[in-house]
This record gives sequence, C-alpha cells and structure tokens, in this order.
Amino acid sequence: MKVLITGNMGYVGPGVINYLRTQYPDAILIGFDMGYFANCLTNADFFPESRLDQQLFGDVRHIPAEILKGVDSVVHLAAISNDPMGNKFEEVTLDINYRSSINLAKKAKESGVKSFVFASSCSMYGAAEDKPKTENSTLNPLTAYARSKVFTEEGVKPLADDTFTVTCLRFATACGMSNRLRLDLVLNDFVAGAVANKQITILSDGSPWRPLINVKDMARAIDWAINRTPSVGGNFLAINAGSNEWNYQVKDLAQAVAQIIPDVKISINQDAPPDKRSYRVSFDLFKQLAPNHQPLSDLLGTIRELKDNLEAMGFNDKEFRNSQLMRLKVLDRLQAKELITDKLEWIGKK
Repeated sequence: MKVLITGNMGYVGPGVINYLRTQYPDAILIGFDMGYFANCLTNADFFPESRLDQQLFGDVRHIPAEILKGVDSVVHLAAISNDPMGNKFEEVTLDINYRSSINLAKKAKESGVKSFVFASSCSMYGAAEDKPKTENSTLNPLTAYARSKVFTEEGVKPLADDTFTVTCLRFATACGMSNRLRLDLVLNDFVAGAVANKQITILSDGSPWRPLINVKDMARAIDWAINRTPSVGGNFLAINAGSNEWNYQVKDLAQAVAQIIPDVKISINQDAPPDKRSYRVSFDLFKQLAPNHQPLSDLLGTIRELKDNLEAMGFNDKEFRNSQLMRLKVLDRLQAKELITDKLEWIGKK
C-alpha cells in the first residue's frame, strides 16, 4: 500500500503518520507539505516525519502529477485550517482549500489512485436548530473556511466512480495533544489558559454547541476511509466523523477542564454577541458504517493528556494567544520576516 498524505506537517498529520505506520509497517507513506509549521514541534521525542518513507516539500496549489505515480490512496489534509486565517486570507483559502483540492483529486484519478480521503468539517452546518445535524441537513457555512469545505465536496463528488472512491470526513472540532500542538482550538485553548493562567476565558456566553474529536480518533477515521469500499457507503460518501457523546456546550468544556485542573477561574463574557457557530451533530451513520473505527478517547482523558504535555514542556505563557502555538501568528511572523508573500507563497522559491 502506498499512501500520499498532504499537509502532514500540521496539527493532525503527526498522529495520522504514527497511526498508519503502526497499522501498516510495510506501507509506503509519503508526506507533502508547504512547511509553514514544520518547526512548531511540541514535546516531540523525535521528528514525526522520520516515520515516513519520504517527505516532500511543495505547494499543493502546484503539486506535480508524478508524485501520484503508484499511489493507492491520497489523504488530503492540506488547508488553511481555521476561521481567523480564513478571514485574513479569504481568497487564498479558497485557492488552497478548494481549487487545489479539486485539481489534486482530478490528478489523483488520472494517475490511478483508488481512494481519495478529504478532511472536511462539520463547520459547514453553521447555525443549527435544536435537532442534531445529519449528513442530509441543510448546509449553512458561515466562514471562508467552511465554504471552502462545501465547495470541495461538491467539486469532488462527480469524480467518484467504481475506480475512484471518494470519502469526505466531516470532522468535529479537533482537540487533543499533537507533536505540533495548536492552541487556537476551543478545548486546547481552555487547557492552556488553565495551565498558564489558572483562568479560562470564554469569549462567548458559553452556550454554543460544539462537537469535538481527539486527533488520535481522527487518524482512526482516516484509516477506515482509506480502506472503505463502495459497498460501504457508495463511490462517494460525505460523512460526519466523531461521536454523539462528544457534543458539548462550550461552558461544559470549561467546567470539565476545571475539574481536572484545580483552582481555575472560569470567565464568561455575558455581554458577548450571539455566536452563530453553534451546532450539534449526529454521528449515527459513522457508527453504523465504521463500527471498528469509533472514537476511543474520552473528554477528561484528553484534558489530562494536554495538561501533562503542556507541563512537560514547561508551558507558562500567559500571552499564549499571541504565541507561535496559534497558527495565524506563525503566518504573520513569516510575513513580517518577508519569508512568504500575501498569497502565502515562499519568497524566492520557483
């Protein structure tokens, strides 16, 4: 088995590499990444990419077709990965997340790739009513990031056939420890605040709903998608990836962190305008189709692992929201040093 993983040097990639290497010791695993966050290592015992057979550097907007030669499966993680970055680089987000994804999928199919796994997002549901969102629910993307996921799903669907299986994993909000940890995610932010400041600052009124998934369980879902056959879900499948038990209100997440880390003060912004990004999600279909790849992590265990790793790092940055553990801040710093353009291309690289 030969697998190409794009965007492997981000937050999710290290866990995917580790899981696939453990499950398939003889597989050929290749990484392809721009390298923006390559140096953002967190409590890593070794360079995660050392478990790959090959690490390639390049822009997914211009991925050479020859890289796909002999590849059985593509795991497409590469993306401008959150709302703050999407808001600042809206057109670039559509270019990287959407247009390049369609181009990659077309090249993959032409090269004989059998399975295309796209890291999509539950954020495409946007504002929700009381009922949990299913795969058949109306999509209501509220941000450039969410729109890019919707457009990509629509664009890759016509490519799926008996020779090219496409799986769009609509992931819940990621959380948990990674060798390239991000703190611009709700649970990770709360744990960081509790460790560094003994305070959790909720920017909303705490009422919005969020479905969550541990990055380790994302890797399990990706493994299932790589091996999924058309008999399980069809040639094209867009599916919510997570578990019903991991639908939480933001205030409940804060309280769970305070349960693990003592003497933490929770600050809620009662005057905050309503956060429209509130939705619960049904993961019934994922449970039905992927019974052996269901999430294994639990909330309190995820919090403990984050806490233990941050403490092992000696983490005490009270201003962590301005640190290099926030992905937008990394891009800002690269721009300030005139290393990347406003289109997020490396300066001087042809």
